[in-house]
Order: sequence, then structure tokens, then C-alpha cells
Amino acid sequence: MAADAALAALWQDAGLPHEALHFVDLDGGEPVLPSSFPVATAAQASLAAAAAAATQIWHHRTGERQRVRIDIVHAALDSCGWFTLDGKTPNIWDKLSGLYPCGADTDAPGWVRIHANFAHHRDGALRLLGCEPGETTGREAVTQALRTWRAEDFETAAAEAGLVVAAARDFAAWDQHAQGRALADEPPVRIERIGDAPPAPPLVWPAVTAEASPLAGLRMLDLTRILAGPVAGRTLAAYGAEVMLVNSPHLPNIEAIADTSRGKLSAHVDLKTEAGREALRTLLSTSHVFLQGYRPGGLQTLGFGPEEAARLRPGIVYVSLSAYGAQGPWAHRRGFDSLVQTATGFNLAEAAARGSAEPKAMPMQILDYAAGYLLAFGAQAALLRQASEGGSWQVQVSLAGVGHWLRSLGRVANGFAARAPSFEPYLESSDSGFGRLIALRHAAQFSRTPALWRRPSMRPGTHAARWPDEA
Repeated sequence: MAADAALAALWQDAGLPHEALHFVDLDGGEPVLPSSFPVATAAQASLAAAAAAATQIWHHRTGERQRVRIDIVHAALDSCGWFTLDGKTPNIWDKLSGLYPCGADTDAPGWVRIHANFAHHRDGALRLLGCEPGETTGREAVTQALRTWRAEDFETAAAEAGLVVAAARDFAAWDQHAQGRALADEPPVRIERIGDAPPAPPLVWPAVTAEASPLAGLRMLDLTRILAGPVAGRTLAAYGAEVMLVNSPHLPNIEAIADTSRGKLSAHVDLKTEAGREALRTLLSTSHVFLQGYRPGGLQTLGFGPEEAARLRPGIVYVSLSAYGAQGPWAHRRGFDSLVQTATGFNLAEAAARGSAEPKAMPMQILDYAAGYLLAFGAQAALLRQASEGGSWQVQVSLAGVGHWLRSLGRVANGFAARAPSFEPYLESSDSGFGRLIALRHAAQFSRTPALWRRPSMRPGTHAARWPDEA
């Protein structure tokens, strides 16, 4: 499926006016990166949906139109997560993260992927395998320990221990899996009304001129940590939203936070304390979008589930990210892009297309980045619905659901012939709270209100947990 058709389908599913797509230009085609899947098309179409929604909001607020252009190469590279800090490229992968063969599978050789980028996940997996936890244990010890495990048995045991492991399946096995069946009829972006509130044109925000950014005056709380959610917040910040990244002072972050925090305020809030929960309630009371990546039900126990948020802030757009979806036996299971790729069939499909006996990852974390753009798209589509229909709204996106959508785009017959293009033409440099940052410019080009980040990325806890004009 071409990017324009994929965009049109997303747009129609969200109930947005088709006229807006006449002002979207999508340049280039596959293959861009070496893969049998149209990963660049997925990046371009999902980003185009987010950018076009911003221009539709700008039209709603100003009565005028502007064009938006997305080059497929720029969109693909912008979804690779490449950046440097003070001239160094961070190593985001722990040495134990990756694929391992299992020795006890009888029908066919089994494989599992272990995600060990956080120390507690690494050490938990090592303990489960009977290995010494800590940085000194190497891949050889893990490989040896897995010789007595079946892949799906280790996956299940790890999940029961709250760890992050995925067994490699092919598409047929995933489609027969109970979680695969639960997602079969789910749209990539689910938008539904969850409460009553009056319509609030123009979107409750201050009036803007035609020179203002599309989302000027919008406030978004970003309670996410790992790529997809932070990419969504970064995208809306590029379109003019005031985005506050809300981190726990007790939880670790990945180094990509230096890149994904561009444009955001960054505050600490401890939701384990009443003072922290009260601070979040105060922030929520004057926010427009609430983005969270906790497991389904995780925030509900703290008083910040979708229904609770809608009572605290009628008219809120509550945006939820999950690994495997909100329904089904894996709804509460942890997962990251690399694991979802493995569990849902992509790694074995890439291997088959390449003639490899070992599972192969796609060349980018496309589930994360496409999910991030689709979260940003869904949030804006819900804001437009709120402005015309009223109500409080929930938007739901899952990594596995995005994978299902990616499969619907077809395959690239000559994909592995592609040579990855250079990042150089698309880079920008800026100071940040992490050091001198060189990273990709935003790939959506607006004809009248250029996408840009007005704030440098800063370390968690740099800013107070309050909106600047309410200090």
C-alpha cells in the first residue's frame, strides 16, 4: 500500500474531513532502508497523519490552509533514533539484550529475545536462568542456561516474574494466538468518547493569528518514558504545544530521552505520595491532553485512569499507549518494540525473506516511532472531535496493533537491496541539558508555520511541576 492510501485510511477511520488531505504532499517511495517491510512508508504515513491533523487544527482556529510536505527518506531517518551527545553516539543496548536460541524446543529450534537495557530487567532474567546477576555475566552464560528451556516456557516464566522476554513466532502462530486474535479487528488508532463535556471552540485555547503554530496554547502532560510516548509528546511540541514530561524520581530512563525531550518541560512528580498525586491533579485540571504509557489499569489504582481524569478535567483527551493492546490475555504484559517485533512474527518473516536461519530485526524501531506519530495523530483528531461534538475522549494505540497495521501495508520485494541513506542532510545541532545534541530535524515541513522546538531538551526534574504562566 502506498503512503497516500495508508494516510487516507487512517484519516477516514478517525472521521476527519477528506478535504485536508488535498494539502499534504508525500515525496519518494520504497525501498529506503533494508527490509522486506515498508518501514519507510509506515514512518511517512503515520507522521503525515500527525502533521495533517495539526494543519486541520490550524485551519479550525484561523480559517486558513497551509501545505505540509513529508519526504520519505527524511521520515525514515527521523524514525531511526540516531543522535550524538558531545560528539559521541550513545550505546543504547545492554550487552545481554538480543536473541538467543533455546535448546528444549522439539518441533523446531526456538528463539527468545531478552530485553536487558534496564538493570532490574537484566538481573531478573539472569536470576530466572540461574545465572549470577550483574554486569559481569556474559552472553555465553545466558546461551548455556537457555539450553534447558523451551522458548515459550521461558517467555511465560519471565512474564509471570514481571520481566520482558519474547519468544519468536511466525505470523501464522501469532494470528492463532489469543492475543493476536484479540487485536485482529482493532484499528491502529482507537478514538472513543468516555464522558460528557460541552464543546469548546476554538479548542479552549487562546485565539491565534495565522502566524501562530497550530497547537499554540495547548497543554499536554506526557507520562511516558520509552520512545513511542516521548516521540508523540515531542511531535506535538514541534507543532507548538506546551508539553510537560512528568517523570518519577525513582524510575530509570533510557539515553534517548536527550533526543525525545526536545521542546518539553521536564518535571519530577512522585505518584507514590499524596503530595505528588495532588501536584498531578493540579496540572491535569488545566491540561488538554494527558498521555500515559502505564500498563492498562496501572494509573487507575492511583486515581488517574481515563474515567477519573475525565471527571477531574471534563473535555480531556486521554491518550494511552500499551505493548499488546487493552484487551486480551496479554493486555497487562510489558513489552518494547524489539520484543513485540519478535513475539508477533516480524523477526522470523524478515529472516525468511533474507534466507536466514536466525531471526532478523527490522532496521529500525518502527513500531515505536509509528506508534508515537499515531498517538500524536489520535490526540489531535480527538481534540477536533471535542471541539465539534463536546465530550471527553480516549485514544488508544498499541505496539502490537501498529505491527498489525504495518503488515496491512504489504511487503517490499527488493527491500534488502536498499542502502541506508546518510543522516547528514537532515541534522541540526543544539545545546541541551545533556550536552551538545546533534539529531534529526522534524521531518514534516509546513508551508506557513514551521515545525520547531522552542525549548531545549533538559534532564528530568529540571522544571517545577507547574505550568509556567501559573507560577
